[in-house]
Amino acid sequence: MSFRAPVRDLAFALSTVGHDALIARAYPDLDADTVGAVLEAAGVFANDVLAPLNRGGDTVGARYENGAVFAAPGFADAYRAFVADGWNSLSADPRYGGQGLSKAMELAVFEMVHAANMAFGLCPMLTQGAIEALALHGTERQKRLILPKLVSGEWPGAMCLTEPQAGSDLAALTSIARPDGKGGYLLSGQKIFITWGDHDAADNICHLVIARTPDAPPGVKGISLFLTTKYAVKDDGSIGPRNDFRAGSIEHKLGIHGSPTCVMLYEGAQAELVGELGQGLPHMFVMMNAARLQVGVQGVAIAERAFQQALAFSQERKQGRTVWDADGMIYGHPDVRRMLMLMKAKTEAARAICLTTGVLSDLARLAHGDEERAAAKARAELLTPIAKAWSTDVGVEVASLGVQVHGGMGFIEETGAAQHYRDARIAPIYEGTNGIQAIDLVGRKVRMADGEVMKSLCAELALTAESLTEFPDLASVGRRLAAGVAALERATDWILANGGAPSLAAATPYLKLAGDVIGGAMLGRQALAAAGSDDPWLKSKASLARVFAGQVLAQAPGLADGLMDGADDLEATSAAALAG
Repeated sequence: MSFRAPVRDLAFALSTVGHDALIARAYPDLDADTVGAVLEAAGVFANDVLAPLNRGGDTVGARYENGAVFAAPGFADAYRAFVADGWNSLSADPRYGGQGLSKAMELAVFEMVHAANMAFGLCPMLTQGAIEALALHGTERQKRLILPKLVSGEWPGAMCLTEPQAGSDLAALTSIARPDGKGGYLLSGQKIFITWGDHDAADNICHLVIARTPDAPPGVKGISLFLTTKYAVKDDGSIGPRNDFRAGSIEHKLGIHGSPTCVMLYEGAQAELVGELGQGLPHMFVMMNAARLQVGVQGVAIAERAFQQALAFSQERKQGRTVWDADGMIYGHPDVRRMLMLMKAKTEAARAICLTTGVLSDLARLAHGDEERAAAKARAELLTPIAKAWSTDVGVEVASLGVQVHGGMGFIEETGAAQHYRDARIAPIYEGTNGIQAIDLVGRKVRMADGEVMKSLCAELALTAESLTEFPDLASVGRRLAAGVAALERATDWILANGGAPSLAAATPYLKLAGDVIGGAMLGRQALAAAGSDDPWLKSKASLARVFAGQVLAQAPGLADGLMDGADDLEATSAAALAG
């Protein structure tokens, strides 16, 4: 189960999604050499510190004893090393102790963290969302006392939304924050599925909790966002007494056993309002959108980890007579090689989508003109649900293919292939299920500016297809990409013309179509960037683009046709009819 941080892949991907141009414009102290040095150092940390803990995190896991939660063996020390080395503060504002690097670089570093140890990576990942929420909506006190600790990672953050009766339907939450008469609130209620909600890896933990005040209106308009900390924070920044909330238990899960998923009980905990009363939902979505992109990166990461293990196994395992390998290793079987190349192609496509979204997020803040910032913001918003959902579906698919490459050995826990599959399965559920991402895409994002944001993207993808056809060895990729873009344009017109149930029924296949086509274009651009090179690694980019075009893009026209069939059968078929 050896792991090698994909530093070269990440550096190349960053160079093909506009990161070089971004840093030339907005980060004058950052250059390609510095980017490479940061990635190399992060890779060493992932390889040497985090990856060795991954298996023990799965087999031993976090534990709950006498009301306290303890991280998996080695995780607490690794987290303190992570903080000490400055990995938590990469893209944060220097005013609060951050390093002020690009969001895309942070995503690249976190991919290596998640690939090395996904359960570990969830802790600092959620802190990033808390940082963004307080930076935008926190009070001066919160920015002075709490935000620098979150930025450094000394105090990690937890996002506390879900309740037993209120999962995706946040309007149904019942947690109450009552004014304490001193300008603060007393928070009471129960939250479930709180990732890293309690543990022994840090001196304090900051919870961002959505709740209602007693006089709040029903529904989402009555939701507000509150900050509460495990230990009180005095005005001089020192830690005070223990607050009145605790972990009631930790969940027993399919995977990510090293990540403590807590049931949290708030029993009159001292809390502070974040932002405005009744604005908890939009404030919370600052955290949620940051987490959605990071979870997309988790999908890429677990795909990378599963691919690496499957590739290594294919070069060690002898089985039967092979066509392409005289030594009989299973890498010589055409179908094994097909699976491995499809795994690699989909991983690289998902990586490029996520890093592109990161670059656009940077441009939305840093581009020089209002028009360019607005365009980057709109494109990032369009891509975020695709980055989250398509990439996490890729993570599950690639991890499943990894088990398949191992054959029966993959179904045995000792090989470790099954852990990647189990760990990957949570990502399509986290931070709004992938069905919700698809609904967001067709219900809001595609409809922005009367569809012009998606139409503009399709026009750019069509130009990539045209460029590909100018190279004989990439012409087939260009033709299939052009057909895929045409299918996406046709499906987009249909989505724009059909709201309600038909659009909702088509949402998930539409998101898949969009991810397939955008991912194919990303691989095409990588192949163009590598064109003419004699380096075998770079030459493989064309092969990966062709495999993806033949096995994924070729299906795009049929996928577009199918999603336009409407919702009639879904509406007309009762549960009783399905049950028989």
